[in-house]
Amino acid sequence: MKPLADLRIIAVEQYGAGPFGSVHLADLGAEVIKIEDPAVGGDVGRYVPPYGEEEDSLFFETFNRNKRSLSLDLSSEPGRKVFEELVKVSDVVYSNLRGDVPAKIGITYDDLKHLNPRIVCVSLTGFGMTGPRRKEPGYDYVLQGLGGWMDLTGEPDGPPTKSGLSLVDYSGGLVAAISLLAGVHAARRDGVGMDCDVSLYDTAIGMLTYPATWHLNAGFTPARTRHSAHPSLVPFQAFEAKDGWMVVGCAKEKFWARLAEVVGHAEWAAAGSPYGTFSGRQQRSQELLPLLEAIFLEKSVDEWLELLYAAGIPCGPINDVPAALREEHTRARGLIVETEHPRFGTVEQVASPVRVGSQPPTYRRAPRRNEDFDLVMRTILGLDEESVESLKVQGAFGKQPAPAVPRGGADTDAASR
Repeated sequence: MKPLADLRIIAVEQYGAGPFGSVHLADLGAEVIKIEDPAVGGDVGRYVPPYGEEEDSLFFETFNRNKRSLSLDLSSEPGRKVFEELVKVSDVVYSNLRGDVPAKIGITYDDLKHLNPRIVCVSLTGFGMTGPRRKEPGYDYVLQGLGGWMDLTGEPDGPPTKSGLSLVDYSGGLVAAISLLAGVHAARRDGVGMDCDVSLYDTAIGMLTYPATWHLNAGFTPARTRHSAHPSLVPFQAFEAKDGWMVVGCAKEKFWARLAEVVGHAEWAAAGSPYGTFSGRQQRSQELLPLLEAIFLEKSVDEWLELLYAAGIPCGPINDVPAALREEHTRARGLIVETEHPRFGTVEQVASPVRVGSQPPTYRRAPRRNEDFDLVMRTILGLDEESVESLKVQGAFGKQPAPAVPRGGADTDAASR
């Protein structure tokens, strides 16, 4: 049995941050039932270009493998009735919406506790469910700017720069997943559920970590550093070699002693050297770093890495994404996984880094919209044909197509647990 095989999550989620958080839980065996609004064609992630067609996109596949899909109109009375029946037999209601929306549509703990006292309601929002910004939409790009991240990123003489990845979104999803698991643990222990008010803003501010502590207690003002240098450890940054870039770091004095030997200046680490201590190198970085930079330009990246690896000095090439995916260690760690899709064929994507026990995870493609209608209606809720047809007529499921059947027959890996 998978670690989270006894966990059922109703996911009112969309796009990136929310689905990123729950996909790790689905990989661990949680039954994640995506509630998709039929009025807007379901999760907007289905339509993200450039690699997509109709309601299928590689973006959606990335964030929604191992999940189920149900088209449900939560704004209608019969749709709400179906949702409430699901709440009764689930552990979590998980959403990523604007901060004022969970209360508006009635998916907070106070709204649902009469149906299931143990229900855990996790709301991942842009700015949280309280505070002056709670009604504002939150997007990764905006939060990287607002949270101070962009001001810290890039070259000192360049513009503020966004990370190449949506790290606030992804970090927020992971924070939401941790909150969810803690909430479920407490609910099962105490018999009482709760709200988990998680936000991208809180995540962005929380990840300022020690620079924030330095500022709050010592007046330190973080600033961008040349070649992505560490703010206090010297050297620890990107260096240009003859044919490319690499990272070299001396997080301990022993590494500095080894590096000084490798670059032909053992005296730099000797007793009495102005560069012989952390503080000495930090105070004299403007004179030391140009010396190192000139030396590193004398050889290729591979030549330097061979020497640095042999000396046990932390280092590595600065790969582009294709090179990172080709790394031998990437494959050795099982970080590329495959699913079979009726439109895309074999889809390769990166695995969840979450590891629990020795049992390898299994992977099932992301669901087509409303693909799991029968599973939810008949297996999970136990409704008969007459009840299901009545709900359809009443508009519980909106005007959605019939449950999708994958091309080439049924998905042999889609059996319910």
